[in-house]
Amino acid sequence: MVSVLSIIEDTMVDGPGFRTSIYCAGCRHQCEGCHNPQSWDFSGGHAMTTDEIMRIIEADPYANVTFSGGDPMYQPEGFAELARAIRQRTQKTIWCYTGFTFEQLLHNPRQRALLELIDVLVDGPFMRSLRDETLHFRGSRNQRIIDVPRSLEQGEVVELS
Repeated sequence: MVSVLSIIEDTMVDGPGFRTSIYCAGCRHQCEGCHNPQSWDFSGGHAMTTDEIMRIIEADPYANVTFSGGDPMYQPEGFAELARAIRQRTQKTIWCYTGFTFEQLLHNPRQRALLELIDVLVDGPFMRSLRDETLHFRGSRNQRIIDVPRSLEQGEVVELS
């Protein structure tokens, strides 16, 4: 079960190609200049089960999946359950946006469990002073687009180019 603000189908802004983006409720980072400040409220969403979300995800055979928010890493158990269902029932890739860094997630067992199910992590808080409109799939230069399986395997961050 996760608290969801909205699910946007066939978006092209939260990763390459068509994506089904699950926007969750709740974020304590509260980045100045955040594009989605209405997502900060942990009580602002509505509870959805993994099966309810999977029906939406599986209805589109072409769109991959993005977890965004808010910050999905504040609901790691629910999003890990969803990620496991995506892995078991589809061939879709999973991107995840978070204000935490990759290194921070490694030290929290609950968040690391979710991290291990993600293909690509866009990490780090949005920083208005580092905003760069030429970047693809991230808002500021401090944020990284990380190949999670390769990074975990190599023991260091491997960024996608």
